[in-house]
Amino acid sequence: MSTGLRISPMRISTRARYALRMMLDIARNSEDGHPVSLADVAERTDLSRGYLEQLTAPLRNQRLLKGFPGKQGGYRLTRPADAITLRQIIEAAIGPVAILDCLEDPTTCLRAGDCECRIVYGLINEEIRSVLEAFTLEDLKDPRLKGELHGKLEARRREARH
Repeated sequence: MSTGLRISPMRISTRARYALRMMLDIARNSEDGHPVSLADVAERTDLSRGYLEQLTAPLRNQRLLKGFPGKQGGYRLTRPADAITLRQIIEAAIGPVAILDCLEDPTTCLRAGDCECRIVYGLINEEIRSVLEAFTLEDLKDPRLKGELHGKLEARRREARH
C-alpha cells in the first residue's frame, strides 16, 4: 500500500559506517600482529586516507585502536576482534546511539516529561543498542554469519508483508 509519502529512513551516519568499515578492514588484515597502514586500508575500502585519519582519533581515545609510528607503522586493534562490539565502534565514532536526542538528554525536548511516544522510542533505541552490542568485529569477519543473517532478514521481511 503506497501512501504517496516520501520515505525518510532513520540512518546510521556516514562517519559510523566508515568507522565500522575501517575497523573491520584492520581486523581482517592485522591477524599476523603487524600494524595495517591507512594507505592500505584506504585502497581496500575505497575511503580517503584523510577521512580515515580523522576516524582514528576517537577510536584511539576509546582504546579500540592503537597507532604505531614510522615507515612500517600503522594501526592495530587493542584487543581481539571478538572483544570489540559494533556498538563500541559506533559510539566511539559518533557518541551514544540514540534515535532521538531526548532519549539521551530529556532537556532537549519541551515535551519529554509527558510525551506519549517516548517510551516506545526508548524501546526501539534499546533494541538497536542491543543488536549493536550483540555483534563483534569477529562476527562480521565470518562469511557464514552474513549468509545466516541475510536469511533471517529475508524471513522477517516476508512475515512483515503478510
